[in-house]
Amino acid sequence: MKRFISAIALSALISAPAFAESPVMFSTINGYNAPDSDAVGGVRLSVLHGQVDEVRGVDFSVLGMSETKRTTGINFGLFFGGAKVTEEMKGASLGLFNWNTGSTTGVNLAAVNITNDVNGLNWSAVNVSEGYTKADLGLASISEKSNFQLGVFNMTKEIDGVQIGLINCADNGFFKCFPILNFAK
Repeated sequence: MKRFISAIALSALISAPAFAESPVMFSTINGYNAPDSDAVGGVRLSVLHGQVDEVRGVDFSVLGMSETKRTTGINFGLFFGGAKVTEEMKGASLGLFNWNTGSTTGVNLAAVNITNDVNGLNWSAVNVSEGYTKADLGLASISEKSNFQLGVFNMTKEIDGVQIGLINCADNGFFKCFPILNFAK
């Protein structure tokens, strides 16, 4: 009888609805998620390419990209891993690259950050943002609008605060391009 009840409980757990949140998940290519779920509330390991709607917790990517719509917590790229978030990231993304097309509240730390709106810090060799960034630190930072940029080359259409670097370009800057320091006129 115990085996029968255990088998039923295990079957119910395995056949949980796809929309239920899972505490742990393994993801890989072709949309494979084990267990089959759209959300993770705990830890996910993504190898090569994993895709899920939402992660709340820690999302590890190995040798490829972890992709979510929404992440609250930490994206952590291991061994050439990176993260793509399409709608909303709250927390920290650490890896080879971060590709956030929605909004970010927190920190993006990578070799390359490709972002949209960042209410926090982009810190990498190359930062490229299609929207507003609060602060960019890197060798090269390019954005539509920024509050603060520190690096070798900084470029934005609109600076709210200051740019510090070897070359600083801002359409609304005191000078369109100026060495060492530039700010809004």
